[in-house]
Amino acid sequence: MSRLDVYVDSDKKNTIENPEEITAILSNHNVTFSQWQANATLDHTSTQEQVIAAYQPFVSDLMAKSGFQSVDVVSLHPEHPQKAQFRAKFLNEHTHSDDEVRFFVDGSGLFYLHFGNIVYGLLCEKGDLISIPANTEHWFDMGENPSFKCIRLFTDPAGWVAQFTGSEIASNYPLHS
Repeated sequence: MSRLDVYVDSDKKNTIENPEEITAILSNHNVTFSQWQANATLDHTSTQEQVIAAYQPFVSDLMAKSGFQSVDVVSLHPEHPQKAQFRAKFLNEHTHSDDEVRFFVDGSGLFYLHFGNIVYGLLCEKGDLISIPANTEHWFDMGENPSFKCIRLFTDPAGWVAQFTGSEIASNYPLHS
């Protein structure tokens, strides 16, 4: 179940599990959160082409409505030999010059979104769509044994490159189990 943990000045103040409430709270920061059907049968051997084909109507609709120019798939499983390196890469606060859009077609991951003295920890799971606006401070934790598959959409793939803030804020928050 998706979950939003609300922190103020690093202190956890609330946990919200109702998707409509999560959507409303995040929309105040121009973050999109919604839930879609993710019912294609896939496993960790499914190729990028197979994943995109399984969700082609959804992908095409999002591309047409939002002007996305490209799509790809990011996928990690617990046996991946570089899982620790991939996890460490995004555990530090960063921004992107393009919106970060992910549709979880399998597994889960934890996004932390930083707005002033408020931090939201959003656990995304299969069926969740998140769109984080460009230049939003955030970090992502896929867990020690990552298991997720996401479709990513871009207006400019170069805009997805992480620009690290240098802040140590992420070390003040729990990791994804």
